[in-house]
Amino acid sequence: MSDIITIRELRLRTVIGIGAEERRDRQDLVVHLVLYTDCAKAGASDDIADAVNYRTVTKQVIELVEGSEYYLVEKLATEIAKLCLAHNRVERVRVTVEKPQALRFAETVGVTIERSAADVT
Repeated sequence: MSDIITIRELRLRTVIGIGAEERRDRQDLVVHLVLYTDCAKAGASDDIADAVNYRTVTKQVIELVEGSEYYLVEKLATEIAKLCLAHNRVERVRVTVEKPQALRFAETVGVTIERSAADVT
């Protein structure tokens, strides 16, 4: 059984891209996370020790993204997935990273990946 924790529209700024302008200026990104976990124990105990602390996960994602300078959105999404999977209660994760102003005629462009612990070891 897998339950889901969602973190939507985490708005961050970082250096990302391959163009000179992208490397010079920080850009807005939007990150969406879906954490697959088993909430049964936490639901029964009402104890944070039995749950995924999504506040901690979010703080770590913010630190990672805002401190990074990757060229590819795919690389950033992979690193976010690894970070989330380092939490022992997270079984699988879906990460979407969007660049809202990357394409002139599109509202946003993004990459979505899904990984499990077996994928990142």
